[in-house]
Amino acid sequence: MRKSIRRRAYSGLVFNILLVSLLASMLASTLKLITEHYQGEMLHRSSHYFGAILLFPLIGFTLIFLLRKLVFYNKPNKGITEIYNTLENRKNELPFYKVLSHYANGFLTVIFGGSTGIEVSTVVATAAIGSNAYKKTGLAYKYKTEIVAAAVAAGVATLFGSPFAGLFFALEAIARKVSWTVVLSVLLAVTVSFLTSYFIGAEPLFKLHPKPWSLSALPYLLGMSVLAGLISVYFTRICLLVKSRFTSIRNNTQRIALGAGIVGIALLFLPQLYGDSYHVVSGFLANTTNITFSSSLGLMLLLLIVLKPLIASVTLGAGGDGGVFAPGMVVGAFLGLLFALTCNHYLGTNLILINFMVVGMAAVLSGCIHAPLTAIALFTTLSGSTLILVPIVICCVIAKYIAKWIYPYSVYSYKG
Repeated sequence: MRKSIRRRAYSGLVFNILLVSLLASMLASTLKLITEHYQGEMLHRSSHYFGAILLFPLIGFTLIFLLRKLVFYNKPNKGITEIYNTLENRKNELPFYKVLSHYANGFLTVIFGGSTGIEVSTVVATAAIGSNAYKKTGLAYKYKTEIVAAAVAAGVATLFGSPFAGLFFALEAIARKVSWTVVLSVLLAVTVSFLTSYFIGAEPLFKLHPKPWSLSALPYLLGMSVLAGLISVYFTRICLLVKSRFTSIRNNTQRIALGAGIVGIALLFLPQLYGDSYHVVSGFLANTTNITFSSSLGLMLLLLIVLKPLIASVTLGAGGDGGVFAPGMVVGAFLGLLFALTCNHYLGTNLILINFMVVGMAAVLSGCIHAPLTAIALFTTLSGSTLILVPIVICCVIAKYIAKWIYPYSVYSYKG
């Protein structure tokens, strides 16, 4: 009798994981495609009308506010903390409207210039799919983590075109525990994601082509990983500070106007901050052989490293949807490029720019979300080889532990 009940429970769990993984994969795929398309369209249109880019954040934040007020029960989106609250409390659930609100708000935030990305929107929306499947089908409470983590794993794997990134992110950042049912659930989910992506012909987030690295680059990689850890702490602290300051502004009109003004002015002078900034990183990655150091390029990269976390934080404070995932990777790419260019120019080194960009992206992401395995898996997969696996592992681990040693919280784990 007990075995029969257990078999039915496992069968129900497997069926639900297959279902939510398919739905999560489709959600992530469609959100990625439409956001990329319309972000490009909006950027193109802004280039034809001087000053139009100033108004885009105001339009985006206003639309998000109106949707929240009129459609989504006037409930703010709180990011990944919503998932933790759901998993830690038996009676706490992610209502179904969270799927739609994060989908819509993530899309509107990025296409209107908000300097974040759709990663966290995807994570919470897919977690809401898992939570609702758990609630509607009456699965045992002990399987709640399994089904939510599986949905998130499928979404992240689809978004980045990396099953291993989905696997490790779900284990490190969502489930935060390892049991055989959690591991098998997540493995099944990323398998569904892989098959779905294969049949719809999904493209990876970045096309990375790193080159073999030399042991002589190791001291410079270690130096950059220290900087990555420090920048991760800066990102976390500035994000928490800015969000708390904006939360203290009770007047919605003032909060939106202030945030839109800051973001709009920043975009006017540095349009590279627009949206997720992936288009800027892709441009650098495709042209590393032709990039040479100049004071203007160095200043621009430095400003992007300093301002991307700030403008991302203002975006979130003003009501935009997103998190530190995309901005962290982008800042890491700029850091790696600036670091290698500076060393090559002033120290006479011959550091490979694309390698330092890739490792920088992985290291800052690891430091920002305290998830080195996710960062290692993601950028090793995107690289399509293990050519720079050792530098990625070393720098991700160092960046994470330096960041955690200086400040023990990430944006996701802070409960102030």
